[in-house]
Amino acid sequence: MQRIGFLVNPVAGMGGRVGLKGTDGLVEEARSRGAEPLAGKRALRGFREHGGTFRGTVFLTCGGEMGVEVLEEAGVEYEVVYEPGEPTTAGDTLEACGEFLRRGVDVVLFCGGDGTARDVHSVVEGEVPILGIPAGVKMQSGVFATSPARSWEVADDFFAHGAVREAEVVDVDEEAYRAGRLETRIYGVALTPDEPHIQGSKSVYVGGSEEEDKGRIARFLAEVMQEGRFVLGPGSTTAAIAEELGQEGTLLGVDLYEDGELVASDLPEERLLELVDSETRVVVSPIGAQGFLFGRGNQQISAKVLRAVRPENVIVVATPQKMRGVDGLLVDTGDPDVDRELEGERRVVVGYRLAQRVGVCRA
Repeated sequence: MQRIGFLVNPVAGMGGRVGLKGTDGLVEEARSRGAEPLAGKRALRGFREHGGTFRGTVFLTCGGEMGVEVLEEAGVEYEVVYEPGEPTTAGDTLEACGEFLRRGVDVVLFCGGDGTARDVHSVVEGEVPILGIPAGVKMQSGVFATSPARSWEVADDFFAHGAVREAEVVDVDEEAYRAGRLETRIYGVALTPDEPHIQGSKSVYVGGSEEEDKGRIARFLAEVMQEGRFVLGPGSTTAAIAEELGQEGTLLGVDLYEDGELVASDLPEERLLELVDSETRVVVSPIGAQGFLFGRGNQQISAKVLRAVRPENVIVVATPQKMRGVDGLLVDTGDPDVDRELEGERRVVVGYRLAQRVGVCRA
């Protein structure tokens, strides 16, 4: 009998759409801003999209929203081996993973973000592979599948192939992140299934030529943004555009510009929905190595926001160095219809009045 240890971090990702750039230590603040739990829904939706059966597999899981609620809806065989407290904490994740190992699981499948990956790895430490269902805000570690449905697919396929590889578990200092500084640290190297639908760890590019290319992109977009309303997503390339405009934008947040002037900064999803319309354009840059356009680190620009502005109004910017590191771009908004509208060939601005065509597909 194959055994999967399965757990959900119920609060993972709650801070993204409300502009908190993470949820560590800020669950109540996220709730006060109207955030709702998403992780369990995301895990269940991924299972249903995958349509897996997991015959001959038993899931060892946690009680309540940490696991059993999802598996009950999924209709797979399970055994509850750990009862979490209320509210759940990182300590529950640690205890559950310890119990999974004692019960001899073959793989740990968790739903959460980089913080959850850190907690899981701190207990498992390479004894068995770990695999993440992406539900956090950032998800820069190399143990996550590219989408919830792909996570279940990889877990299902793992028992047929059994191949594993090493992957970095990384996380961002969320206090520094909220202050506009990107400080990433490697917390360890985990085992994860060796499957094509596992994302890579985020890459950060440095060097003179990279900065020069950002400057060329910034000069062009600064001209384009002189007329009209624009949403500017997070990242160093978009930050260069703000600098070219002479504005003090939010490096890791989402800002709104009108005729080249910053009019609102660090906006959550709810506020964006009040300010955008079908003529608003959205400028975003994909995550290096992973190639994610939406669904990683910019959840404020949600499926609802993209419906309001229309997917054809999305402008993608990226340096040639970043584009060389990806085979194509991925979208994972949580809304399959919006993802399909974003699919296809899209022009990516890679310099001053220079663009290249890149394929976009659902993760």
